Amino acid sequence: MSNGDPKKAPTRRGPGPMAGPARFMGGGPIERSMDFKGSLKRLVGLMRPDRAFLYAVLALGTLSVALTVTGPRILGHATDLIFAGVIGRQLRGVSKEQALDSLRAHGKGGVADMLSGIDFTPGQGMDFGAIGRVLLLALAVYLVAALLSVLQMRTATKVINRAVYRLRSDVEDKLSRLPLSYFDQQPRGEVLSRATNDIDNVGQTMQQTMGQLINSVLTIVGVLAMMFWISWLLALVALVTVPLTLTVATRVGKRAQPQFVQQWKTTGTLNAHIEEMYTGHSLVKVFGRAKESADTFAQENEELFRSGFRAQFISGTIQPLMMFIGNLNYVLVAVVGGLRVASGALSIGDVQAFIQYSRQFSQPLTQVASMANLIQSGVASAERVFELLDAEEQSADPERPAAAVPSARLSKLRGHVALEDVSFRYVPDKPLIDGLSLDVEPGNTVAIVGPTGAGKTTLVNLLMRFYEVDGGRITLDGTDVSTMTREELRSAIGMVLQDTWLFGGTIADNIGYGSTTATREQIEAAARAAHADRFIRTLPDGYDTVIDDEGTGVSAGEKQLITIARAFLSDPVILVLDEATSSVDTRTEVLIQRAMAKLSHGRTSFVIAHRLSTIRDADVILVMESGSIVEQGTHGQLLASGGAYARLYAAQFAQAVAEVD
Repeated sequence: MSNGDPKKAPTRRGPGPMAGPARFMGGGPIERSMDFKGSLKRLVGLMRPDRAFLYAVLALGTLSVALTVTGPRILGHATDLIFAGVIGRQLRGVSKEQALDSLRAHGKGGVADMLSGIDFTPGQGMDFGAIGRVLLLALAVYLVAALLSVLQMRTATKVINRAVYRLRSDVEDKLSRLPLSYFDQQPRGEVLSRATNDIDNVGQTMQQTMGQLINSVLTIVGVLAMMFWISWLLALVALVTVPLTLTVATRVGKRAQPQFVQQWKTTGTLNAHIEEMYTGHSLVKVFGRAKESADTFAQENEELFRSGFRAQFISGTIQPLMMFIGNLNYVLVAVVGGLRVASGALSIGDVQAFIQYSRQFSQPLTQVASMANLIQSGVASAERVFELLDAEEQSADPERPAAAVPSARLSKLRGHVALEDVSFRYVPDKPLIDGLSLDVEPGNTVAIVGPTGAGKTTLVNLLMRFYEVDGGRITLDGTDVSTMTREELRSAIGMVLQDTWLFGGTIADNIGYGSTTATREQIEAAARAAHADRFIRTLPDGYDTVIDDEGTGVSAGEKQLITIARAFLSDPVILVLDEATSSVDTRTEVLIQRAMAKLSHGRTSFVIAHRLSTIRDADVILVMESGSIVEQGTHGQLLASGGAYARLYAAQFAQAVAEVD
């Protein structure tokens, strides 16, 4: 909005400096207690609509892990067959019991105990057929496990992408339901960062951790079961390091999580600064603030570096610590397993399988711990997105009866606007508009003038229901606007702001934005009415000339003409012009005023202007000060009264004379 009221919540527009960390968000980043468990639970809840696919992910993962953990047991059996063949070939002419008794008789009881746990036949070498069948079985098991794992990851990817898709849709819907006051208090870069960077980070985190996390947990359970099956003693030895693992992961994770939260908040702040400096690049150059802008960027970039470094370093220490603990576990299992083999309680193949299981047991623990930084980063971003989704929304539109037909109702609107004892304030303890009453007849042109902060733009915001009145009411043709849907109300109002808004596309598309059913002839007719047709046809591709969202290739005044043509095309009942001609030259301004007079026939028009020469022909001129109407009348009447309007007019006339001199 142009000339916004200083008492309302601040809107960041220019590149001017502000002291301290509060310069970006009107008091610094929004701080609130971090709820890791709650945010994680809510993040997982995003996948609830696809619970059937989640069950499939769990089923496929369970089968894949079950086959994977049986692999070492099968390979251990192959090792036993090979070792039994070697021993059997060396012992000939005796039975197994005789061979063991002979070893004990020669003082080799330890060797005899070890061989007692091996199923060998003296005189029989390796059974290559049996060994081959076991190895083929192991190969088949691993191939099927890999296939199931691929299917699991494909299903998990589908679930995650659908969840992120819904999250993006929720954010998009939420942005459309947020009141204007929310965007007035938030830098655009911060909002965009939540809607883009944070959601992207959530998606990447889920992609990189979900399937792996499920498999890791299932692997821990499966391996633990196999370990107890082989030897409960060795299983207990392997579990000795688990409490240490959990303690390390928990303590490091608690230290890293706040750093990840700060990292993503700082990312949003930095994005807000970059977006602001890019948008106001010309002003930064004009006022010589390039160095100050670069210094601010360097400061915020340094803060992002520090928070990101701390987050990654602290969480990054988890993996080497887990590897160290895993190596301790490996040594313990190898020592105790060797003693069990020596005693004959276990075979070499069993110990080989158990050592593999101990590795498989520590590996998922390490993976889960190493995923902590990803999970913490993703949850930190999710928390910021949920904070946006939980922001207070504008009041809901009233329920419309099924028989009500808005289009039919709109066609009957005449444009009679009345404000009845309206009161409003942006800040509860700072009144802005108090007891304002106004009656505008259909087809009248109402000009609103007054100093900055008088409440001119606020009045239009209330009419459009960008803000809701605190007291009194506003009616359109006798109907309280609060009982109308916002779409119904705003479709009857055409608005042109001082700040032009264009989107990437052709000029015809930008003008046609005012009506979804407009034909090319109607678009060109609207451009002619706004006196934009002439300059559009001088462009290389005329109405098909493509411009970007910054309107590159057309001047500020030409951009304004395009937005005015867009308003013409919408054919509104009420026309609102908020300093709409401030960017055009005097000749074009006169042409637009004549077009406005033609367009305003039969329509109610509200014109906010600082240049009093633009509103001399208005039916009624309202002079506002401090939220109240202090004078109203025609141009001649107000000049004759010698009041506030006359003083404003005299001041502008004197300034114009001074400029000419």
